[in-house]
Amino acid sequence: MTDHVPAQHHVDSRGRACPLPIIDLAKAAAQASSGDEITVECTDPAARLDVPAWARMTGNEFLGERETDGGAFALTVRLT
Repeated sequence: MTDHVPAQHHVDSRGRACPLPIIDLAKAAAQASSGDEITVECTDPAARLDVPAWARMTGNEFLGERETDGGAFALTVRLT
């Protein structure tokens, strides 16, 4: 049996309004594996609340947020 090496996934949701960043995140999560990290880059301020809530409701771990160039936010979730 081979061990899964966690992957880093990037979702570009800049310029997309709620609920599209969450839909983008959910689609990426469906294609990812447990232990993988998904970073959603977005400009919609609602995503700063929605992504941590999505992680909590789906049993995943919200790792945090940081600002990126151009005023976007990068929100990272680890799949459990």
